[in-house]
Formats: sequence, structure tokens, C-alpha cells
Amino acid sequence: MAENQNDSPLIDPNVLNKEKTAPESEVSEEVSVATKPAAKPDMGGFIWGTGRRKSSVARVRIRVGEGNVMINQQKVDDYFCKPQDRNAVWAPLNALNIKDHFDIFVNVQGGGTTGQAGATMLGIARALATYDPNLVGPLRDGGYLTRDSRMVERKKPGQRGARRRFQFSKR
Repeated sequence: MAENQNDSPLIDPNVLNKEKTAPESEVSEEVSVATKPAAKPDMGGFIWGTGRRKSSVARVRIRVGEGNVMINQQKVDDYFCKPQDRNAVWAPLNALNIKDHFDIFVNVQGGGTTGQAGATMLGIARALATYDPNLVGPLRDGGYLTRDSRMVERKKPGQRGARRRFQFSKR
């Protein structure tokens, strides 16, 4: 076994040292965001987006601001305990490098924390795409505008669960 992972013939060194070997043009730069929204904001100056994941529904409102994100009147770090859920919420903003450009207010209901985080991510991405149609390309490339349609399979009649059956007895 190789002492250093970089010396292994099975691992491409370009994959390991992506930051070092990437050309300057491929490094993500801040996307220019329009100062005025393309869509007409509502009475409060908000652009709306709706996200769904499993049985969760997130209603997202964005407006130009300092980068505050409130989920059900709580900060993101207080509402989502798992770092993967927090990262999912911040992912569309981090992909565009516009974390401090918008104030985001989310009302999310139903499901568990992972479903709520996924619904919030989709709602933020849809609201950003409505705000500036030039952002659709980078959001689509990152997979943030794709609705994950997987749902829990229903329980079948005469069984203990969706797939679980009662124990078979030959005698």
C-alpha cells in the first residue's frame, strides 16, 4: 500500500489537487446580480419561491438586504442542528457567492429536518431564479432547481409496512 495517497496509481492527482491545478477561468467568481428584480415584488418588496421535499413545504421570501436568513422566526443555526441541513440551506447562495446580498424569510411545515432543509433549498433557488433570470444557469448546473420527487412508499393492506410482510409459516 502506498504511504502517500498522492502516490497511488489508482487515484488521479488532478482530482486530489483540484484547487491547485484548476485554471483561473474555472474558479467560481461572484455572479453579478441585478440590482432590480426582473419580477414584480409584492407589497413588502419580496420575491416568493416555493420548495417541496418529501412531505415538507417551504414558502420562501427574499429581498435585497444584509444576508439574514430566518426560518420560522429563528436563525438557521438555531433551527437546523445538523450541519448537513444548514449547508443545504446555504448551498444556492454559496454557489453564486451572494450570501450577504439578500434577506431571506422562510416558513416551512411538515416532514422532518432533512425534508425541510431540502424544501428550503429549492424555495431559495426558485426565488433567486425569479429575482434574476440570469441566475437560472448556475442554479440549474448545481442541481438546486431540481425537485426531488421521492416520497415515502405507502403501507400495503394486509402487511406490516410498505415492503415488510408477516413471517411465513410452512406448518
